[in-house]
Amino acid sequence: MSFQAPDAGAAATATEQEQQGRTRSVTPGRKGRRSDRARSENRLGWMLAGPAFVLMLAVTLYPILQAAYDSLFSLRLTVPDDREFVGLQNYGVVLTDRLFWYSLGVTLFITVVTVLIELVLGFLLALAMHRAITRLRGIVRTAILVPYGIITVVSAFAWFYMFDINAGGYMNAWLDWIPGIDENLNWFAQRGTALFVIIASEVWKTTPFISLLLLSGLSQVSGDLEEAAKVDGATSWQVLRRVILPNMKAAIMVAVLFRALDAFRIFDNIFIMTNGAQGTEVLSLLAYRTSIGRLEIGLGSAISVLLFACVGILAFIAIKGFKVDLAGGKER
Repeated sequence: MSFQAPDAGAAATATEQEQQGRTRSVTPGRKGRRSDRARSENRLGWMLAGPAFVLMLAVTLYPILQAAYDSLFSLRLTVPDDREFVGLQNYGVVLTDRLFWYSLGVTLFITVVTVLIELVLGFLLALAMHRAITRLRGIVRTAILVPYGIITVVSAFAWFYMFDINAGGYMNAWLDWIPGIDENLNWFAQRGTALFVIIASEVWKTTPFISLLLLSGLSQVSGDLEEAAKVDGATSWQVLRRVILPNMKAAIMVAVLFRALDAFRIFDNIFIMTNGAQGTEVLSLLAYRTSIGRLEIGLGSAISVLLFACVGILAFIAIKGFKVDLAGGKER
């Protein structure tokens, strides 16, 4: 009887084939377990966030759909039983009215000027908090948030009493060194000065919000990139333009988008300071006057729907213009 040892090469080959076989047999199982786990996590996510998502949709969609529905009827609140379906006639009336287009122009003017000023001032504040006063950053962040924490109606009344000479406003005495300003200047009697006070109050209140958003973007800019640019001989302006701003593009877009949408819906400041007088009426105030003042629910709803459409268009332009993927925070 003879005994032969197994061939080493054949044994290694058999072992590799066995391992590959085990790998092939195990891989589908792993994929299955990962898929099951992913499906389970997805299901858990919907169970946790689903109720809040449905509630949010109900709260936000119901007024929009109700306004769109009411805009198709000729409806006065004093005679609700005389509701008559008129289709898109209310939109035709609104879009052919000069007051609508004038209010849209005033709204766009306030939005553009306010956002531009806030963007510049907010970036300077963010830069100061990021670099110049690092030790006091926490205190400064809290201090600059004070205006943003004040209720808009309260801040509007404060600015109104500061500038209204009939209510004892003191700003004329403070600013009388500026040519054209004396103690008899009535800021709310002219469109230009009234818009100046309205825009100044908006800038004072919401610039801190912009600065904090931009500060978060500044903190994400790598210091190594700035140092590398300086070593290569770049000036401070070139570092700002070529390194800092491109790397905080997502933060700038979020700041501009949020503030533009908020400024476009401005209502409180104008309602308290001028009530739309001197050519300061905006779309929100026009919708309010039509719906609540004149009780024209159909026409007021049509203006509200058009206002919502304008907000949607602004958001679309901002997202497409900046070309930033908000989910990933990267440029497309």
